[in-house]
Amino acid sequence: MILFLSSAHRADDRRVAALAAMSLAEAGFAVLHLCVAGGPSPRGVPTLALPQRPGPLRRVAFLARIAAAAWRQRPRVVQANEPDTWAVALLLKARFGCQVVFDAHEDYLDARRLSGVPRTLRPLAARALGLIFRAFARVSDGVLCISADRAAVFPLPRRAPPVLVVRNAVHRSETLSLSRADAATMARFDAVAVGAMGRERGWTTMVEATASLPAAPFRCAIIGPVTDGSEAMLRAEIARRGLGGRIVLTGRLARGDALTMAARGQAALVLFAAGARNHDTALPHKLFEAMALGLPVVVAQAVRPAAALVCEVGSGVTVDAAQPGAVSEVLQSLYFRPLDRLVMGELGRRASLGKLAWEEDAAGLIPNPIDQNRCAQSRSPMDMMRPG
Repeated sequence: MILFLSSAHRADDRRVAALAAMSLAEAGFAVLHLCVAGGPSPRGVPTLALPQRPGPLRRVAFLARIAAAAWRQRPRVVQANEPDTWAVALLLKARFGCQVVFDAHEDYLDARRLSGVPRTLRPLAARALGLIFRAFARVSDGVLCISADRAAVFPLPRRAPPVLVVRNAVHRSETLSLSRADAATMARFDAVAVGAMGRERGWTTMVEATASLPAAPFRCAIIGPVTDGSEAMLRAEIARRGLGGRIVLTGRLARGDALTMAARGQAALVLFAAGARNHDTALPHKLFEAMALGLPVVVAQAVRPAAALVCEVGSGVTVDAAQPGAVSEVLQSLYFRPLDRLVMGELGRRASLGKLAWEEDAAGLIPNPIDQNRCAQSRSPMDMMRPG
């Protein structure tokens, strides 16, 4: 069995459940996702979702419960999706000899993410966590990263386990089923931002840029929840600037509904703020979803892998997201260049059906999630579990 351990990711998490676990299940592997309760699990992915009880030690108590449940499974392969479940996975390895893979799709060493630690101690805490990661990696069998940039900053030991880049891409079949965006229309210009939103994910820039644009035809839609506790502040700022009819907040939507709404837009926004390492090395879901919809993408230059990918494919433009005036200029330029928008969207969609399809990365994950050049004498965790 391939056991996915998640102390923070829900049953419906896209990367963990709907991409990795589902692909392995479809390839014939026995999988089980032990996770936090919340949302429906993807079709074909057996899931044991445990409720997280309230209280100051709820994460610790939940981790003990998930460890006990994992112990009963006696897995042969474990994918850990957070640092604390990585520790649990290594305990399972010590007891049962299973293979352990850590999915480093977040940059846990960014001091700005350590909100539970006093500000003055965060750099020290990040360095200590880096030492722990090196120790964990030394006795693990593989590490997954969302981009080469993330892999480059991951604190690997001298004798490092194999690393595989697995991006947050979209299945070819889903790309083909999505409503195609009418990016070239001149009747309106809706800029859309899909997925979790917050101040550092760009809503301050979106509000200021929208305020500086003409009321017609420019509008903005934030399609997803505000997850950093700033929603009241965002709504107050929209009201203060008189943008109630021009900036739409949908809140959390089902994935299909969110993408259907996004398909009505003319450009997609990925305006993560600079300075957070987790942003600087990101390749977010929303980038691949926008390209699958045929939307040109406006990407913050600070999000290096996303900006480089957009430039390589020709599927959008990059901008200094710290300058709302620059963002508004880019949006106006795109509005007056409908054919360029159409071409950018088409290039992104073609890439989503080609080299950027999820299946391209899954092909590496399923048969062999480690770099054969770096580990030529070893069998991979997934090779050990190959059906038949």
